[in-house]
Amino acid sequence: MSELQHPLSRSFEDIAELYERTRPSYPAAAVDWLADELGIDAKSTVLDLGAGTGKLTRALIKRGAHMIAVEPGPEMLAQLQRAVPEAEAILGAAEEIPLPTDAVDAVVCGQSFHWFRADEALPEIRRVLRSGGGLGLIWSLRHPDDPLQNEITELLDPFVPSGRSEEQPSVAGVVHDAFGDVKPHVVSFEEEFDADALVERIASISFVAAAPVERQKDLEAALRALVASRGGRVAFRYLTEAYVTFSVA
Repeated sequence: MSELQHPLSRSFEDIAELYERTRPSYPAAAVDWLADELGIDAKSTVLDLGAGTGKLTRALIKRGAHMIAVEPGPEMLAQLQRAVPEAEAILGAAEEIPLPTDAVDAVVCGQSFHWFRADEALPEIRRVLRSGGGLGLIWSLRHPDDPLQNEITELLDPFVPSGRSEEQPSVAGVVHDAFGDVKPHVVSFEEEFDADALVERIASISFVAAAPVERQKDLEAALRALVASRGGRVAFRYLTEAYVTFSVA
């Protein structure tokens, strides 16, 4: 495990199979927008940085691109290798990308950028990008305007470590100086869950996975009660945000 890996993110190593099974794929409309903006096609070499179990890798490899997946967690990377054997999978961190200079046409980060130490990762991203290359960021958030998600947030609040949030950082402010203007795109989608599926999905959140077992059991009971109060099934709504920016000279 990389010494550069965020301590809380290491909890994903214990639930790599659960993460792979319960986390949704990115909606096609968001992935297509990202790929079109970055010009990803069969001639492209693309780095998926902090690739996790390869949710974004497998979506982009369908475009024929040569996908390089860099991930600091061995168990997460093993899930990726099983799911996307065509990708070039490498153990490594965003702060020390194990690639030569000018190696890729685009860098993408799916649900991972907030784990990076940006002041170290952004220069590394610029280093491996070829001239004119772009950076694409994408993540799916629990929909902030959905009543069910608001109730789940209240249940999760006691689990959130001080100074940590489920929400992603302000992208424009973080990457503007290194790359220039940031272009956004937003897509909404939803999944239907029964109680078991909801419990597993919430268990895949890093700070829930890191919590004591007894607290996890209490949360599970509250989630099951939430689903029962809605007739046994719920619509779990997401907001997918995507951003593209290009390296400036």
